[in-house]
This record gives sequence, C-alpha cells and structure tokens, in this order.
Amino acid sequence: MDAMEKQEHRVYHTKVDSSGRIVIPAEARQRNHIAEGDTVVVVEDGQGLHVKSFDQALAEAQEYFATLAPADVVLSDEIIADRRSKRERD
Repeated sequence: MDAMEKQEHRVYHTKVDSSGRIVIPAEARQRNHIAEGDTVVVVEDGQGLHVKSFDQALAEAQEYFATLAPADVVLSDEIIADRRSKRERD
C-alpha cells in the first residue's frame, strides 16, 4: 500500500455562509492543532480544495524544497560562497 491508501479519510459536511466562510468541525480543528485566530491555507488543485493548517503547509513546502538539493549541500553556504566569489572578481 502506498501512503495515500494508508491515510484515514474523514468527510465533513459544512455550509458556506453569505460571506464565503465555512466552519471547520471542532474534531478536525483539534486533531490538526488549529485554534481560533490561526491561519489556514486553502490549496486548489486538480483534485479540488484542500484546507491545511499553516504548519502542515509549511512542512510540505520544506519537504518539497529539501528534495531540490543533495542532503550534504547547505544552500546558504553555497549562496555565501557564490557572493564572495563574485565580490572577489569585481
């Protein structure tokens, strides 16, 4: 089984009010550590809309960007070295 098959799916029904707001059920907020006043991220893709906590969205972004460079490379060190090299050439 892949990760998607292992995930438990819960379905909630909620209505959109006249201001475009929806209520995230308390059980889902608690499980995802979303408190009153927290920022959530709404992602639209080919599968529809997905509501994520800010921490979930941040973790996904970090995971994605971590795949862009080899594990033994510290990108900040690379940028600093590049800027020093440019400064020495000028």
